[in-house]
Amino acid sequence: MNEFDKNSASKALFKSQTVDKDLKRIGQLQRATHEAGRNIYSLGFGLLFLLGVWLFAYLKSDGDGSLILIAAAVIGGYMAMNIGANDVANNVGPAVGSKALTMVGALLIAAIFEALGAIVAGGEVVSTISKGIVSPESIADADTFIWAMMAALMSAALWVNLATWIGAPVSTTHSIVGGVMGAGIAAAGFGAVDWPVMGAIAASWVISPLLGGVVAAAFLTFIKVTVLFKADKISAAKRWVPILVAIMATAFSAYLMVKGLKRIWKPDMAMIAAVSVSIAFLTYFWVRSRVARAALMMENKRKSVSKLFTVPLICSAALLSFAHGSNDVANAVGPLAAIVNAVNDGMVSAKTTLPFWVLVIGALGISVGLILFGPKIIRLVGEKITKLDHVRAFCVALSASITVIIASGLGLPVSSTHIAVGAVFGVGFVREAITNRGGGIPERVAADKDARSVIDEGKLFKSWRKHRKRKLVRRQYVLSIAAAWVVTVPASALLSAALYFGIQFVRH
Repeated sequence: MNEFDKNSASKALFKSQTVDKDLKRIGQLQRATHEAGRNIYSLGFGLLFLLGVWLFAYLKSDGDGSLILIAAAVIGGYMAMNIGANDVANNVGPAVGSKALTMVGALLIAAIFEALGAIVAGGEVVSTISKGIVSPESIADADTFIWAMMAALMSAALWVNLATWIGAPVSTTHSIVGGVMGAGIAAAGFGAVDWPVMGAIAASWVISPLLGGVVAAAFLTFIKVTVLFKADKISAAKRWVPILVAIMATAFSAYLMVKGLKRIWKPDMAMIAAVSVSIAFLTYFWVRSRVARAALMMENKRKSVSKLFTVPLICSAALLSFAHGSNDVANAVGPLAAIVNAVNDGMVSAKTTLPFWVLVIGALGISVGLILFGPKIIRLVGEKITKLDHVRAFCVALSASITVIIASGLGLPVSSTHIAVGAVFGVGFVREAITNRGGGIPERVAADKDARSVIDEGKLFKSWRKHRKRKLVRRQYVLSIAAAWVVTVPASALLSAALYFGIQFVRH
């Protein structure tokens, strides 16, 4: 090739690279523009929802307290939207990350079951002051109590909104607890707070993610050893997958009875055990027949076996959403219901009746927030922390239900958000540890032993050694999420106290 040809080739290559870079920049600009447009639309629809809450509350309120009730209803709707935007991701994120559900499918399932859980099993009576943090007797004046609850609700909503914006899944329960604590201290002093309860909540910052991570890691290790690392994966799957899904069915049955339906049905331990065992047997025999039929057309590969967990993952996303809606709707409507009752009755009580219209605001708010703003945290939990397949996502969902049951039995305070995210970290670190110890080589060589004539095992080993050096869990999320968890209660408490003092300053 002469000098002219070389120069022409270099210019052509440079031009091609320049065009590729320009196209890449255009693509990035288009994605950024699309994202900005979507954010504007989401914000607009969110404001429309709050306007609808304002009109709805206006029609429901009357008398001197109408403006207070309307303001409280709008703040409660805002808090419910933030719960949907942040907290619900833990229920459907693993299913989306593993591709068992599309984002649209996950949003629809979660929105429907969150609303059903809130309306059907949200309960008629809620604690006016979340988790018994502040004694009602310490804030006996109804006027002071109303403004304290307004400050608590607003601070929790603002904190969860900030956490969603920066991409940190946080506990909405901890947020409202911090808000109530801060407003309680501002209104009645440090003596109003039940500090042993606060200590137990602080302990849950450590207990929840550790329990979730250990349980999920244990199940993932078990599945790898008993199924995925076996030469005959189909036979192993026929033996163990029905048992594993039956364990999940048992766990979710108990989970729903212990947590999801606790406000409308309180069965004793004998009833919980009987129902759970019955469902376990029915699930086992049904899944066994389904796996046996699927095995006839199944390839002896890990990916094929993983597909067996698709339906359990979809069911778990729906059941977790139902249980979450029935429990965490109280974080939005509990303080709101307390304000409504204090305004109408002119007094403060430890328990209060929950008006149905208040429950509807919470249920719809969670679903609206999920659809409009939920995808960001869903992607973080399901895709960005570590790569999830069907098996890993199954272990995360199973861990979420089992850990709550264990903690409830031991009387330990735990956060479902911390459990689910801890479980994602747990399966990620197990995957990383097995890979670093060469766990991928036996599995891949065994799967390809019939094709060794066409596979260069030297190249396979070299590729594996390169893969071995990779970190399979993004460390940046470990630190950022842990930091968000630790500061949630104090941050929402400080914000709540500041809002309460600000309200009092404006009023006086």
